[in-house]
Amino acid sequence: MKIGIISLGLIGASLLKAISNHGFDIICVTRNPESIQKAKKYDVVCSNDIKTLKDCEVVFVCSPISVTLSVLDELENVVNENCVVLDVASVKEFVMKKKRPYKFIGSHPMAGTAESGFDAGFKELFEGAKWVICPSDNINEADIEKVKTIINQTGANIIKANPREHDMAVALISHAPMYISQAIFDSIKNNELAKQLASSGFRDMTRLAMSNTAMADDMLKYNNDNIKEVLKNFENSMENLKTDYKEKIEKIAKERKEMYSKDGKNIL
Repeated sequence: MKIGIISLGLIGASLLKAISNHGFDIICVTRNPESIQKAKKYDVVCSNDIKTLKDCEVVFVCSPISVTLSVLDELENVVNENCVVLDVASVKEFVMKKKRPYKFIGSHPMAGTAESGFDAGFKELFEGAKWVICPSDNINEADIEKVKTIINQTGANIIKANPREHDMAVALISHAPMYISQAIFDSIKNNELAKQLASSGFRDMTRLAMSNTAMADDMLKYNNDNIKEVLKNFENSMENLKTDYKEKIEKIAKERKEMYSKDGKNIL
């Protein structure tokens, strides 16, 4: 199977490294000259010319959210109508509004780090992670099976969802928590003693404050309405906890413990 990967940042490079030894014919496209040279070490074709993807059966668009639409538009003049194209943006509704001349699946691997660039990518990034797919109307089961053949090699588990439900879900468990984490860290900026005393609890609560800033800005821009709704619900949850606090947090602690395995994987 001939597979294309556009952009070799954290997600694109990790995908390349995860599937490069599984018999696929891989073609990569990136504007970064250093990434082109590094990718070639994985025995793949790599260039800055998107036209090299014209014969691909599947293409993964791993570009930043802000340029995903322009890349998808450009592909309309490159790939054929039977090519299955997937993006990996963490917001899905905005990329799925337009009908494409090729087969399109909105997708989102639920994996990442605070790092960016080719060297930040590693083949184990997706292992045990959920990989959401939102198939367009022109996608059939054979197309999904083709995509599964690739994604299964990364160690990720596919979950099918519709774009609207996906965007609210990630606002709840990723985008709004990132925003809150940033706000928590910002809240101690004028308290030197708090900074000196901050230990593992504060460290863990503010890990998302180190998120890639360009990506964070895109998340807030493209999923803004859902994030606003989640923040309102968050305020309601804090208010709700004020009554019968001990009883409620015991239930929360139990459910939180049951949600993850000992090695930190979501087991639901």
